[in-house]
Amino acid sequence: MLTNIRILLVATTHPGNIGAVARAMKNMGLTDLGLVTPKIFPSDDADARAAGAEDILRNAQVFESLDDALADRQLIIGASARLRRVAWPQLTPKQCAVKVVDTPHLKTAILFGRERTGLSNEELERCHYLLHIPCNQAFSSLNVAAAVQVVAYELFQAALASDSNSPESVSDEEMANGEEMESFHEHLLETLYGIGFLHERKSSPTLIRRLRRIFNRSGLEKTDIHILRGILATIQKKTGQHLTPSNGCD
Repeated sequence: MLTNIRILLVATTHPGNIGAVARAMKNMGLTDLGLVTPKIFPSDDADARAAGAEDILRNAQVFESLDDALADRQLIIGASARLRRVAWPQLTPKQCAVKVVDTPHLKTAILFGRERTGLSNEELERCHYLLHIPCNQAFSSLNVAAAVQVVAYELFQAALASDSNSPESVSDEEMANGEEMESFHEHLLETLYGIGFLHERKSSPTLIRRLRRIFNRSGLEKTDIHILRGILATIQKKTGQHLTPSNGCD
């Protein structure tokens, strides 16, 4: 039930934190660790902090970009210590765990950002949900390993509580993955610029962020993406826009 969950650390600075995350994961039955451009890895410090979870480190996947790390993920959740100007659908750790465990057929990524600054707005735009851990407002910055431990604990508890004998209601259609969603967003923006709905100099980043949010929270399936991109391609053809190879639809 937890095998499709990838804990993804973005641009981690201190290798000891990677080791501590590996230990937190193994405590709670998680095995898939992804690292996006870590500053130092592999590292003796990471091995020392892992304290028995070195196998998690050995099997960790290192990605050169967030695009690569999310390419096959169908449910993407980003952890953030602060609320953003554009309200993203928000989950507590417990709500996050229930949602993930109730959809074990989806390849899931839970993102944790840099030690000092967390995830950027651009990185959170890739997410379907924002994960916020409530804590003391006077001292609300959690160490990344501590944050992973909280979330991993809730995932483990949700897995234990789930009724494994109940048949899972799973759609016959496969959910769109991160690569397909990002390609669709690029196609959408290109079309909206082409018809004049968006303007390079006048369009607000907040408007573009809201457009992403609309489609990210819709839970689009692969067939939905094909239909939407077919519509965009037709609009481009009717308005005389140049169709690039990346805009092709099956």
